[in-house]
Amino acid sequence: MFEDFDIYIDKRDLKRIKDKDLFETVEEVFDTRTVLTLYTLMRKKIIKRMNGVISAGKESRVYLAYSYSDEPLAVKIYLTSTAVFRKGILKYIMGDPRFQGFKPSDTRKLIYMWTRKEFRNMKRMYDADVKVPKPIAFLNNVLVMEFLGEDNKRYPLLIEVYNELELEDLHRIYSLVLEELVKIVCRARLVHGDLSEYNIMVRPGIDIAIIDVSQAVDLEHPNFYDFLIRDIRNINRFFRYEVGLDSVLDEETVLERIKPCLVKRKEG
Repeated sequence: MFEDFDIYIDKRDLKRIKDKDLFETVEEVFDTRTVLTLYTLMRKKIIKRMNGVISAGKESRVYLAYSYSDEPLAVKIYLTSTAVFRKGILKYIMGDPRFQGFKPSDTRKLIYMWTRKEFRNMKRMYDADVKVPKPIAFLNNVLVMEFLGEDNKRYPLLIEVYNELELEDLHRIYSLVLEELVKIVCRARLVHGDLSEYNIMVRPGIDIAIIDVSQAVDLEHPNFYDFLIRDIRNINRFFRYEVGLDSVLDEETVLERIKPCLVKRKEG
């Protein structure tokens, strides 16, 4: 896969890029380097063409794209000029042994590291059979992954559809979320760190997928346990108070499923 790279790009370089599919969809919020990064991914035949936005947030936007085999892809592009975002993500990087020695000298390099971190987290979860999108590639502030959706529309988030679901289906989704939480810790040896109704997709047949894994930390992170407790409380809060399930497990019961994995960590 691609490693991070940083080069000086003059705006005159854009004159050499003639790809219509790219420039019809890239918005003015993306700077010259981001455009060149996308173009590089196209030249590397990772992306054939880009389509419109399928999800937008303060820190990133996700686009629908297509591979050279015409398979749909999700392309996540992190904005590189968000100073507030910089402050919020440092706590997830500093202390993670995978990034030991990393010193964020500027916001752009930090965002590049964050993109790399999400790719590595996603790959680690995917390899551990956690229900996440398949990671494809990353370069600078651009992450390419499997598109989860149908007819060019992403699957809905739990927060978007829970009011339309039957109580029986919501019971099943709660159980599935707990299963994935356990797998993330016990198999992938990570803690999601921001698990909530906003980053759980609901798939056809009442299945789920976990998204937005950039902040996930290794079990060697000094704050991993605090992040784990927060994940459990967030999920329980939503299903108990927003959904109204009477089968929500207490915090200690959920932790009992995970504690054997943490013991193995200490023994190892």
